[in-house]
Amino acid sequence: MERPIDLRSDTVTKPTPAMRRAMAKAEVGDDWYNDDPTVNLLQDRCAEVMGKEAACYVATGTMANEIALHLYCRGGHLVACESRSHVSGVEVSSAAAMSGIAFRGTLAPHGQLTAEIVEGLLERDPYNVEVVDLLSIENTHQIGGGTIMPIDELRAIRKVAQEAETPVYLDGARIFNASVASGTPVNEFAAEVDTLMFCLSKGLGAPIGSVICGPAGVIEEARRLKILFGGAWRQAGIMAAAGLIALERGPKRLHKDHANARRLAEGIADATPEALEEPELFETNIVFAKAVEVGAKPFVLLECLRQAGVLANVVGGKIRFVTHLDVTTDQIDETIRRWPSVVRKARKREERG
Repeated sequence: MERPIDLRSDTVTKPTPAMRRAMAKAEVGDDWYNDDPTVNLLQDRCAEVMGKEAACYVATGTMANEIALHLYCRGGHLVACESRSHVSGVEVSSAAAMSGIAFRGTLAPHGQLTAEIVEGLLERDPYNVEVVDLLSIENTHQIGGGTIMPIDELRAIRKVAQEAETPVYLDGARIFNASVASGTPVNEFAAEVDTLMFCLSKGLGAPIGSVICGPAGVIEEARRLKILFGGAWRQAGIMAAAGLIALERGPKRLHKDHANARRLAEGIADATPEALEEPELFETNIVFAKAVEVGAKPFVLLECLRQAGVLANVVGGKIRFVTHLDVTTDQIDETIRRWPSVVRKARKREERG
């Protein structure tokens, strides 16, 4: 049976042969005791790449985010962010359960905050009831369509946050995508925030893992919280070995994913212009197509795609496609070829009720 074209997420990638060899040969210890040499090497390398003092390797991006929010935000206080950010959307229950915090959010065009918007978000409550402890930024912004916050805007936001005496956290799950597409080195993004995280398992191709980077004292507490939150792992060097290869080789090929995403966006727009108002918006590896505008409910269209051998996802009421290292240009072309018939089939289902 033909394998489906899997565009659900860039987390579905399989370890490369080089990663598997490195994992098999990895020197390991016990990371709970901080003596796994491969984990320590990965952490040191990540901190160096980001220009931060230290780093902490954890299992998932959500764990990284929740550790960071807990570090900076007190129970009953607020995190300011764009309303559709991952931390205030998918992770909102996690933040409430683990840290007792809530969010002050606002919608921004394509998910990207500006200094002017942030100034309003950080405005003090005159009654001192709603207290913002942290500003969280997402770059690239997933719900926004993989959009990039320009470095100049981030610098302006940083200035506003400093004036408000509010630390800045960067959910940089796909920060390397932002770097490659914009031409801005990742350490320049990192320099404008207090602490950040990025995923080795998104875009870069590692099978598991995310990394929190920041000041040494903050990261020391992050390692304690990792244990507190149940994230202590033992011979994690087996996974860290793959992370080292992802960190070294992954960014060099991200431009291919971006080119495939643009190709897909243009192909969908050519067949169904109503599905993509701004195909040029999709500048990294994420493409959103509007289902309702083409005459179908999102999950009906998703099922028709699955039956046609294309796996995608429904996020925010739209069909989300994510390109990655296990998707070829030929597969993108095949997805484009199948798209019109999928839409027709979904419309017929809707007409039949």
